[in-house]
Amino acid sequence: MNKVELFGIQFNNFDFRDLADYLENTVAAGEPTYLLTCNVDHVMCMQKDELFRRIYRDAHAVVADGMPIVWTSRLAGKALKQRVAGSDILTELGLWLEAKRYRLFFLGAAEGVAEEARRRLLERFPALSIVGCYSPPYGFEKMEEENRKIVAMIREAKPDILLVGVGAPKQEKWIYRHYLEYRVPVSIGVGATFDFLAGKVKRAPVWMQRTGLEWVWRLMCEPGRLWRRYLVQDMKFIRLMLAEWRKAREEQRSALRPRPRFARIPNSESDRGGSINHGEQGRLPD
Repeated sequence: MNKVELFGIQFNNFDFRDLADYLENTVAAGEPTYLLTCNVDHVMCMQKDELFRRIYRDAHAVVADGMPIVWTSRLAGKALKQRVAGSDILTELGLWLEAKRYRLFFLGAAEGVAEEARRRLLERFPALSIVGCYSPPYGFEKMEEENRKIVAMIREAKPDILLVGVGAPKQEKWIYRHYLEYRVPVSIGVGATFDFLAGKVKRAPVWMQRTGLEWVWRLMCEPGRLWRRYLVQDMKFIRLMLAEWRKAREEQRSALRPRPRFARIPNSESDRGGSINHGEQGRLPD
């Protein structure tokens, strides 16, 4: 599957059908991997977080979770197929996950939220196999005993896909530190997905999701928590977006620029206008 390079990130050019194929192949292989759902907030976080950059460099797959990233790919002349939002994976692939009987584990959100998300999903997809839910305490990522407990819980449940919803970059960093211990074929950070599914946070209308305005909706719903992210930090993304556009323009110009023509280099005395007297070759002076 081809990739698209933007902001120093190698994006897999997936739509949801491609994602399903990737999950099927990766689960069949059985080796522990993680997939990243990259949005504008991730891109901005990477600018100042070396560990987060390393997590992206080492990622097994990266999808574009954000319309501004898809727009940038189009401006740069290397269009990504589709926004593949982490929050849409379970609903977009629900019937397929039912048919495949993949085992899912939910880690994250406040107490009882993941369980409620599970209950509502099972109303819609009754054959979905959700083998575990756990809401860790605040600050769990720094608690050695708690992390051992979570890893043991996941290993015992033996899921095929682990969904972690504790917010970025915490969820990606936790996965990166532990995925080789719990050895689940696919781990994915899914942010506020469990809150959306449980009805604790209302998702933006579909038209806002499709037009890249979901951030406006979320800001309206949680202004105290999200104003700095969206109005200060993420606004700097415009500069990075323009830089990608300029880079693509320069690459296109370089490709169209005619190559310089070099003069032919003489390869013999005759080419230089002289001649060789072969009869004189090797004669010593008198």
